[in-house]
Amino acid sequence: MPSAAARVLGLALFLLPVSAPHAQAWSLAPAGAGRPSFYAEGAPGTVLQDTVSVTNRGQKPLTVQLRGTGVRIAFARTGLRVPARTRAEVPFTVTVPTGAAPGDRSGTITARDADGRTAAVALRLRVGGPALSALTVEHVAVHGDRITYELVNRGTTTLVPKLAVHADGLLGPVLDRPARTLPVQLPPASRRTLSEPWPDRPALDDVDVRLTVTSAGGAHDTTHTSARFVPWGAVTGVLGALGAAAALVAVRRGRRRRSTAEDDEHADTDVELTGAVT
Repeated sequence: MPSAAARVLGLALFLLPVSAPHAQAWSLAPAGAGRPSFYAEGAPGTVLQDTVSVTNRGQKPLTVQLRGTGVRIAFARTGLRVPARTRAEVPFTVTVPTGAAPGDRSGTITARDADGRTAAVALRLRVGGPALSALTVEHVAVHGDRITYELVNRGTTTLVPKLAVHADGLLGPVLDRPARTLPVQLPPASRRTLSEPWPDRPALDDVDVRLTVTSAGGAHDTTHTSARFVPWGAVTGVLGALGAAAALVAVRRGRRRRSTAEDDEHADTDVELTGAVT
């Protein structure tokens, strides 16, 4: 029977018969007979319980470290010392995350001894609840030769989105890309910032850009943004040329005015000199 100290630590110890000389030194398995792996099922927020068993069939004490991956696992204790010819059972809990999407999750419970040898048992978690597909496309903007946007999964299922891009200019369509599958997966409550290249965008136009995203289960959303393309280098050059031309005209006008004033001065002087001779 397990000792009082072992029960306090959440650990049960069971003596085993003496093993054969060539038997496997130790093993890891679900507690109880006939279970090759763990299975748990619950709604989001549920805490599920089970027990893992470490069996030491050797002639020396065994020390192992327990670890869970893939799902949220908490052991009664992770460091475990199992006496020779003894089986130790360690309770653990599996927590289904709040807001988790319905479906299956895969996890593993692993034990590792002091010599680096490991043993593992698979754990399958099924999350219950209704499946809901919901997807939005947000923060659409045009930056240089790219269209940036953000995809947000607002449902309870993992989504593989499709994207269609369309843009209309003053004289008609300037971009039309049919829906294609994006190389991303969006888990529930996740968001991803992505960009769409647009190397052949107009040099001079005022456009309306429309992004449409869809996914399995009826997820769908469309968002618009506007962009104005102006070749500022050419505009600056034209303005510079116009400014230079205006300055040249002003200089020429000034010269003409000065020349006219000088002619008037010379005319007045001539009249005065002529009168003096007379």
